[in-house]
Amino acid sequence: MIINPILKGFNPDPSICRVGNDYYIATSTFEWFPGVQIHHSRDLANWTLITHPLNQTDWLDMRGHPNSCGIWAPCLSYSNGVFYLVYTDVRDYQTDYQSRKNYLITSRDIMGPWSNPIFLNSSGFDPSLFHDNDGRKWLLNVLWDHRPEPSINHHRAAKFFSGIIAQEFDSNKEGLVGPIHNIFEGSELGLVEGSHLYRINDYYYLLTAEGGTFAHHASLFARSKNLLGPYEIDPQMHFLTSAGHHTNELQRAGHGDLVTLPNGDHYFVHLASRPLPNRGRSVLGRETAIQKVSFSDCGWPRLSHGQKNPLLETHNSLGFDSTLEFQKEHFDFSTDKLTIHYQSPRFPLLEPILSYSARPGYLRLKGQEPPTSLYEQSLLARRQQAFCFTAETTFDFNPTSFQQMAGLMSFYNTQKFIYLCLTHDESLGRVIEIVMATMEGKMHYPLGQRISLPKGQIRLKIQVEWDQWRGFWATESGNWNSLGGYIDYSGLADEVGAEHFTGAFVGMACHDLSGQFINADFQSFSYNEYNSNQ
Repeated sequence: MIINPILKGFNPDPSICRVGNDYYIATSTFEWFPGVQIHHSRDLANWTLITHPLNQTDWLDMRGHPNSCGIWAPCLSYSNGVFYLVYTDVRDYQTDYQSRKNYLITSRDIMGPWSNPIFLNSSGFDPSLFHDNDGRKWLLNVLWDHRPEPSINHHRAAKFFSGIIAQEFDSNKEGLVGPIHNIFEGSELGLVEGSHLYRINDYYYLLTAEGGTFAHHASLFARSKNLLGPYEIDPQMHFLTSAGHHTNELQRAGHGDLVTLPNGDHYFVHLASRPLPNRGRSVLGRETAIQKVSFSDCGWPRLSHGQKNPLLETHNSLGFDSTLEFQKEHFDFSTDKLTIHYQSPRFPLLEPILSYSARPGYLRLKGQEPPTSLYEQSLLARRQQAFCFTAETTFDFNPTSFQQMAGLMSFYNTQKFIYLCLTHDESLGRVIEIVMATMEGKMHYPLGQRISLPKGQIRLKIQVEWDQWRGFWATESGNWNSLGGYIDYSGLADEVGAEHFTGAFVGMACHDLSGQFINADFQSFSYNEYNSNQ
């Protein structure tokens, strides 16, 4: 059996690609650098993060991008020995006009090197590339209509989302050619997006996501014998959705992609979330799950278990089980460096802002802009991938100003975070403090006081159990001291405040609002997941 989700924590908008017996899934990274996560598997059940293709600042510079902008819905495909990756770089999405560009990069090896990005268009988002049997290639994406009236939309629910357009891509000219065709306007559910095209037997099957990415999200198939349509909608309508199944552990199921195995079986990877029990909030963000698919006698894709709701377990035709393991990581920076799981918001942390050599045995972070900055801040963090975990660090930090702070951050975005930090107080000297942002435009200080600290290195620990967050501190060799009671952690979720699409991270941070670029030297860092009955 395969246990869902197969990609835990913030890994939405999956695109799956098979090359021989190798399977690859690309997922959205939004404002986190480097861009696009690619996981690999040979058994569909167990996956390993192997690369981030968008790892150069001349390809991807997201400084100033609002929260939940950046890289949306990459599509990974393979044809004649070449990997193709198309994606959207969104610079603004909460206005009528939006600002975004679609690009293509290619490589003969999934690990790169990748070609320089080729600009495709900016008419919408969620691009995908279809390779037809005749050798022609077609780009699909959402057509965005900013006009206030549903002038060309076939119903009011489709405002902005004006259909799926297709245009031919010429590999020799490295660009789009020929007319643009609106091939599908979606169903009455509206908000059509996330399209992929497949040719199976005599039909072109067009897959779309609809209903928005929250409670009414869904996946829909339509088909035609002509690539440009007209497309007939599945008479049973959406073939995957969590809507109406409020007790299901996988909610918000929708946007996904279909893959065919060598034996002819089909599987569907899709996004879904696991909300906190009794809270309805998704601190883990949207994750990737998988379902087995069969075709009906009439030739329509159906979930093999006979219903439309996603399951936590699905049968694996390849004969492998999921290996259920909690993530346990410890980094001693005298010998270790952080792994591929660690990212930074919007822009890479390079020398001298991040250095393993400036002070041997330590990871040094130089403080930059505040944690609310959309430009350059010194935060290195990884996805939360389980409901219960601890994160710890031992570090050396000696601020001389209240504008300087460093420590551990539970971070969703610049409007939702909990910062366990050391800073300076004019009366008390070096102190510990908790700073919390909750979408209200101002900071909260739930600890209610600043605690004076002794000299020397300090240890900090965050413990998260479901919706409860606790902070601890200790001297280098002392016992842990609890910092008060529980703080409500559920605010670090998609559903809280403005419409956001990422997930909670945890990591090391250093900020210096004075512009003096003070150093924080981290000797170690650990992240350990565990099981706890609520």
